[in-house]
Amino acid sequence: MPDPVARDAAEAESVFSHPVVAPDASVAYGEYPDQVVDFYAPRGGQAGAPLVVLLHGGAWRAPDDRRHVTSFADFLARRGLAVANVEYRRGSEIPQQRGSGPVAGRWPETFDDVAAAMDALPVLARKALPQADVRRTVVTGHSAGGQLALWAAARHVLPVGSPWRLAAPPPLRGVVALAPIADFAQAVELDVCGGAVLQLMGGEAEFAVRGPHTDPAALLPTGIATTVVQGRVDITVPYAVAESYVDAAAQAGETVGLTLLEDVGHFPLIDPAADACAVVAEEIDQLAW
Repeated sequence: MPDPVARDAAEAESVFSHPVVAPDASVAYGEYPDQVVDFYAPRGGQAGAPLVVLLHGGAWRAPDDRRHVTSFADFLARRGLAVANVEYRRGSEIPQQRGSGPVAGRWPETFDDVAAAMDALPVLARKALPQADVRRTVVTGHSAGGQLALWAAARHVLPVGSPWRLAAPPPLRGVVALAPIADFAQAVELDVCGGAVLQLMGGEAEFAVRGPHTDPAALLPTGIATTVVQGRVDITVPYAVAESYVDAAAQAGETVGLTLLEDVGHFPLIDPAADACAVVAEEIDQLAW
């Protein structure tokens, strides 16, 4: 069997080797540099294309930004979809401690930004991407972005008093979460991404208070069609995290689709050079069209 670490490194190298694809338009949704959305028009220029909102991963940390998913955005656009590639504020690049690496996430800015972007997108897309049909919007995200995608679709079930809570379900066709950090308790137990969840929450004490406002597994049922796509040999976000989320949904009375891909790790899901990426596109198409 291939060495899992070597396989993961090769898959990551493939994703990050793709040239950055420039967007057709970029629009700010706030005053900070990271509050921007890149729009990719459907190749062929057809009108009425579904809108795919894309939230990149990177453990909510600053080094990885939206540029590493531009080839994926372009891949979806070549399939006739309109794409909104959302940037948001992530953890500081200043290490928490010497040698600890970048901190995951910023509280509450990471969630402020995703909520603001989602709320602004219908208007922004109509202006910047007239080919898009915002009535047919699907949210997708990879890894930490998968958590944010699930969260964005669950804002109407946030605890009362949450600043991000919506009065009604967001107008979405559905969510396709790719290897998402979807169950915080399971992710903490497995130390996913080097303790990223506890960093995002601000520590163990804050986790108990902030988790109910952010943990997808605690925000169920949503009533919004949801599919999770996961590689079985993913060592970055093990498939046990996705299975735990799906189980939590079932216990809440909701069915969440789980597409488990054999011999697939973490990064092929967003790599246009990988067969797994075509499977992801099919899952998005099924909800979007």
